[in-house]
Amino acid sequence: MIRIGILGTGGMALAHAQAYHAIENCELVAACDIDAKRVNEFALKHKIPEIYTSAAEMYEKANIDAVAIVTPDPFHHPLTLEAIAAGMHVLCEKPLALNKADAEEMRDAAKAAGIINMVNFTYRNSSAIQRASELVAAGELGTIRHVHAFYHQSWLVHDYWGDWRSSPTWLWRLSKSHGSAGVINDVGIHILDFASMPLGSLASVHCRLKCFEKDEGPQIGEYKLDANDSAVITAEFTSGALGTIHTTRWAYPHQNSLRLDLYGDKASIEIDLDQSFTELKINRKLGRKSMDWETLDCGQTPTVYERFIRSIETGEQDQPDFARGADIQSILDACHESSKTDKTIQIHPQ
Repeated sequence: MIRIGILGTGGMALAHAQAYHAIENCELVAACDIDAKRVNEFALKHKIPEIYTSAAEMYEKANIDAVAIVTPDPFHHPLTLEAIAAGMHVLCEKPLALNKADAEEMRDAAKAAGIINMVNFTYRNSSAIQRASELVAAGELGTIRHVHAFYHQSWLVHDYWGDWRSSPTWLWRLSKSHGSAGVINDVGIHILDFASMPLGSLASVHCRLKCFEKDEGPQIGEYKLDANDSAVITAEFTSGALGTIHTTRWAYPHQNSLRLDLYGDKASIEIDLDQSFTELKINRKLGRKSMDWETLDCGQTPTVYERFIRSIETGEQDQPDFARGADIQSILDACHESSKTDKTIQIHPQ
């Protein structure tokens, strides 16, 4: 039985608690948060027996094998290093850190300690992207020439998740002083992982980040509305493929839409998570003619949470690990640098 502690009991912790409770050989035994009221309510709701308001105390007193770090982004780096020093296996929420240097320090510390380490890129729970990666690796698409990917939301112009103007849950995501690096780091990180998972990493990016003026003005209460809310990236992959990757909070009526198109010289793939997490469409070539689109049922794939527990049991490190998290962070850093300088930034040699 793998015993888990959750560090941070805000909104995303709900998904973690539900996931661990659903895994047979896993037990959620401890919860920790600096907010005593919040952690007590969370523990009561999810039937977690041990409650802490200090991570150090949890590591000292709780009999746990691993920790899920579900705190706000700025705390991922220090709390993960503390967990590693305590000998914990770690599943950290995305982004792994706020910059490449911190992410690489976390990666190196985890490797040196020999602990299982993973970052929660949740869209890998789609069996469609897992199957697409297998098809690319098997050469079924031939040489991929072009990639198109987007992650679209529209909560700045639609109230399907509530009114952002009156909710700290959303306002902090628009404010640099509250720890936000904008839409590119918040949800762009997912589409960067998703788009590059089948092909490998990016060789270079040219990125434009923009924060649009809001009708409500440049500030609401303590929140200055200055973090980017749209991003457009022109990318070259280490495989040589070119791609366009974009994300925004303005794409009405999309609530939470993620799509990936891969165009190879033998076949093309479309994945639209609005339509299905478990199906993809493929169009194969016959000579110089395209055949009809086929829909492939990709079955089910283990979630990141299940992969984490299985890795602890077997001692075999699964993906996405901290090395992957650090690589994605290097792309995010390059996007910010590119937008600031209006230059193409090299990331990895081809």
